[in-house]
Amino acid sequence: MLSNTATPKYYAEFREKVLSGAIPVCEEISLQMQLIDRLIADPDVYYDDLAIDGFIEFCEEEMTLTDGGDVHLLDSFKLWAEDLLSWFIFVERERWDVEQQAFVLKTVKKRLRDTQYLIVARGGAKSMYVAFMQAFFLTVDRSTTHQVTVAPTMIQAQEVITPIKTAITRAQERPEGQAPLFKFLTDGSLNNTTGARSGRQKLASTKRGIENFLTNSYLEVRPMSIDKVQGLRSKYNSVDEWLSGDTRENVITALMQGATKFEDPILIAISSEGVIRNGVGDDIKMELITILRGESEQPNVSIWHYKLDDVSEVANPRMWVKAQPNIGKTVSYETYESDVKKAKQFPAVRNEILAKRFGLPMEGYTFFFTYDETQPTLATLVPDRFDKMHCSMGVDLSMGDDFCAFSWLFPLPREEFGLKGRSYITRRTLDLLPGAKRLKYEEFMAEGTLIIFEGTVLDMMDVYDDLFAHIEAHQYEIRTLGFDPYNSKAFMDRYEREWGPYGIEKVIQGARTESVPLGEMKKQANQRLIRFDERIITYTMGNAVTWEDSNGNRKLHKRRNDEKIDNVSAWLDAYVAMKAHPDQFD
Repeated sequence: MLSNTATPKYYAEFREKVLSGAIPVCEEISLQMQLIDRLIADPDVYYDDLAIDGFIEFCEEEMTLTDGGDVHLLDSFKLWAEDLLSWFIFVERERWDVEQQAFVLKTVKKRLRDTQYLIVARGGAKSMYVAFMQAFFLTVDRSTTHQVTVAPTMIQAQEVITPIKTAITRAQERPEGQAPLFKFLTDGSLNNTTGARSGRQKLASTKRGIENFLTNSYLEVRPMSIDKVQGLRSKYNSVDEWLSGDTRENVITALMQGATKFEDPILIAISSEGVIRNGVGDDIKMELITILRGESEQPNVSIWHYKLDDVSEVANPRMWVKAQPNIGKTVSYETYESDVKKAKQFPAVRNEILAKRFGLPMEGYTFFFTYDETQPTLATLVPDRFDKMHCSMGVDLSMGDDFCAFSWLFPLPREEFGLKGRSYITRRTLDLLPGAKRLKYEEFMAEGTLIIFEGTVLDMMDVYDDLFAHIEAHQYEIRTLGFDPYNSKAFMDRYEREWGPYGIEKVIQGARTESVPLGEMKKQANQRLIRFDERIITYTMGNAVTWEDSNGNRKLHKRRNDEKIDNVSAWLDAYVAMKAHPDQFD
């Protein structure tokens, strides 16, 4: 029944187990649950249990396992399918009216979700889930559709096709009452080309793929290449192992561009975590994190990202379900236990096991601060909160032609630190910002932490004059100064002439310099020891991305060129300078 107040039944069962502690979940799944709770509370979004009930009935009645056995759908499959299929909205669409002989606006029921990402550890039967989905749409959708499944290799993509072939081959052998639809569709012979059409097989595996001759629909395998999928009119698509391999092309976007020609397309992207970093998959994963955090509003996307929250949980078998929701069903605890022992005995395979079995990438780019850590620790903005106090100043001029950032770190009692920031950009940079980001920058301008200079290139001497007028107004006593040497010569030469060389610390960028202070900054933020009240600090902490290698060494990385204001880099410089000259703060 269609309802805008009902809680999805399989999600409700899952949520109850999570809240009772029966099923531990990682942070990413918790964030997805919060997004679903928001959909439940939204009066414009409707839940229809008939959609998921129909899918479950189809799978358990018509499909088989790869060995031909009966299907009893996993709870995880029901949860994922319900989230993908059962949410609906009503939209206005122009439709042709026969009586009026004109296009008129009509209210149309539309599926909310069109994309689903599943990041699940190896052995979770992800390909079987996709096979069920592809078979469901191939036989239930009465329109003529083109369906595509993609994987890094053609043989790997056959993992989606094989269960459907098995169900077709075994249909006529199934006991009475089972597979009624597939028995009808597979009755007859493909060789019957001259007799009655009713005597010809209607669903079959052919050289083309899996074909439904009743609707002229077909499912085919394509290689993972933009050239091979660009411009397709495929309504239902699946992509396998887009994250775990050395993926160079984003076929997901290409497939969705073609699918948008239809009203209710579906794309399912499944993968385990991988050991090859900084490819297209990592970029997509970073975007998914922004969606889960609520920073990007995309209710059409369903994300189920299973992983351990920390490498320390590998030693606790009770936590393994965080990374593998089907453990004990599609993969045994003994298999996991064996891999854990192997990771300890053979360091060469440790990274692969941690990634593939536990969803823990040991190298690559990750968001550094959690959402809670980025929230201001001081509720009210007070510009003069740390006036007349001694501090360490950090200077980031690494892209000083059109922006630069400064941070001040104030030592406080009980191992706490006060933090203030100030940044500069040009008018041209501001004018080139997209609307949503410009509104965010205007918030910083209103709180006085972002200063706009006219022109296209910042004059460092003008920045210097404005900065020290600000410092004098607040009477900050600068004891130490840390700076990134790149592009900072003119600024630092003037500072050294006017204030002397003592307390200046050059902070060379790189994991060797940054790893230890970044770890300390992370702990301080986690324990809420950084006292700040400015939204620009929240924003830059949220954008802070670090590269981490297999040994746990970190360095800051600017994720995208348009996210340039980087008071976190300046904060790091200030902290390094403070640690290098502890006698200045005794």
